[in-house]
Amino acid sequence: MSSAIVGTISPSQNTGITNMKKEVEQKNDKIIESFSSELKENTDICKDLMKEISTKNGHDQADTAVKREDDVCLKSDVSKNNEQLEKNVKGDESLGSQKQQLTGNIGLSADENRKTEVQILSLSVLSPGRADVVLPIPFPSTTSKETLFTLKEGSKYRIKFHFTVTNNVVKNLTYTYMVWKAGIRVHQTKKLIGTFNPRQEQYTFGLEEGTTPTGFFARGPFLVRSKFVDDDGNCYLDTTYYFDIRKDWGAREKC
Repeated sequence: MSSAIVGTISPSQNTGITNMKKEVEQKNDKIIESFSSELKENTDICKDLMKEISTKNGHDQADTAVKREDDVCLKSDVSKNNEQLEKNVKGDESLGSQKQQLTGNIGLSADENRKTEVQILSLSVLSPGRADVVLPIPFPSTTSKETLFTLKEGSKYRIKFHFTVTNNVVKNLTYTYMVWKAGIRVHQTKKLIGTFNPRQEQYTFGLEEGTTPTGFFARGPFLVRSKFVDDDGNCYLDTTYYFDIRKDWGAREKC
């Protein structure tokens, strides 16, 4: 009786139930697999997004660092330019102070708008035991070989110039002279005299003491060219003259 109420499950019915269970499990596996795949894809997207955000932040930080470095360099350049400008201003003030010291205690005042004038007044020849020979400048014409002075061979001598400076400071005045004998240049000297401020008193410039050569071929007339030029290329004197070297201070020999 009870068996009729409960009933029994035939083998075919049991197989059908088993198949249905498998189908449900397979569907669940597919759902879980699909969900896992979507979850992994979303996770990768999130990772890429986070990486992009991180990279962008890194670029922004790098750009900010570069900008800060540029600002520092710009400020440094501006500071250096300001320092250089300040040095230049101080240099100009120092130069002006030096000029003031040069010209402040003299009878003549320097005028920046006026050209410097240097006038070479005379040449003097000094030799021990002999009277000084003073030759006003400009010299007489040198179209002939007429000599301005005579020196004895083997004698000591010095050349001295007198000059004045007016209007403005003359910078690095230089004296150059060249000597020729029978058309051949035998000597050349270039000497820095110095920087001079304008004043009423004369300046004196002298060469070092020298000794005239000796011997037959050393005697006779010599041609000299003298030049006075300053640091700006202004030439204040460019002249030529002749002098003689003789065996003694007496009459001229036939050479």
